Amino acid sequence: APDAASFIEPPVNTSAIPASIADTQDRLLAQDYVADRQLATCVHLALKLQRPLFLEGEPGTGKTEIARTLATMLGRPLIRLQCYEGLDLAGAAYEWNYGRQMMEIRLAEVTADKSGGGAKESRDALANELFSERFLTKRALLQAIDPANAVPPVLLIDELDRADEPFDAFLLEVLAEFQITIPELGTVKAVQPPIVVLTSNRTREIHDAVKRRCLYHWVGFPDAAREAQILARRVPGAPAALAAQVVAFVQGLRALELYKRPGIAETIEWMRALLALDATALDARTADETLGVLLKYQ
Repeated sequence: APDAASFIEPPVNTSAIPASIADTQDRLLAQDYVADRQLATCVHLALKLQRPLFLEGEPGTGKTEIARTLATMLGRPLIRLQCYEGLDLAGAAYEWNYGRQMMEIRLAEVTADKSGGGAKESRDALANELFSERFLTKRALLQAIDPANAVPPVLLIDELDRADEPFDAFLLEVLAEFQITIPELGTVKAVQPPIVVLTSNRTREIHDAVKRRCLYHWVGFPDAAREAQILARRVPGAPAALAAQVVAFVQGLRALELYKRPGIAETIEWMRALLALDATALDARTADETLGVLLKYQ
């Protein structure tokens, strides 16, 4: 008789890239991320083709969450670069540890004075050493393409629109070649490219050269059916009747001319707030008193 172990299915390799669009959608759903077919297609192609994924859309629609979900789904570390006004190469990629370099220079001078002789050789050796990897501080971009990475990480470049326009140019080499050129050290190139997810709330236009290197997807507000499904996943145990009221109310709010329409993140937070208040149904008074969870402008 054949060995009993031969009938046991091998464990699923969670680190493997999904085999199809449907598999991508199912595996995202297993992580409680409810993706429509379009988004699942874009994610699948980004993984298959090793292309950066550029997600644009309203705040609170799950753009950042997709990177966290992919990291968990594939068992990879997540490296996040939060963009902000004034972000430059030193903050995003690398910088030299000048304080440590100065200490090393001073220590070499003291050692040379005490030992006497060989000063020129010591200075030459120090000059070669000062701009070595030992004095290099690696930021998010360089960490993501580090050849020493045992597993290629998921790199999240979050809210790129918050960074100044010139920063877009810094990203081109990373997105196109998965490498960074350091003048004093040379070119650092990833052995295996990271999975790159860029997000933007579209407070400014991102340069076409960046978009051209990515697969693009607009993340819009979910329809009522998908929002109800997301709510059931993210707030398990919520009464079905209350969840239906919450979804209908939020969907109605989005149809109004509001300064900022509530995203799915606000829907989830509102449901949690209502449950914290032991609400079983939505009434006018409860809605009015808790509206600050949904809306952030007077």
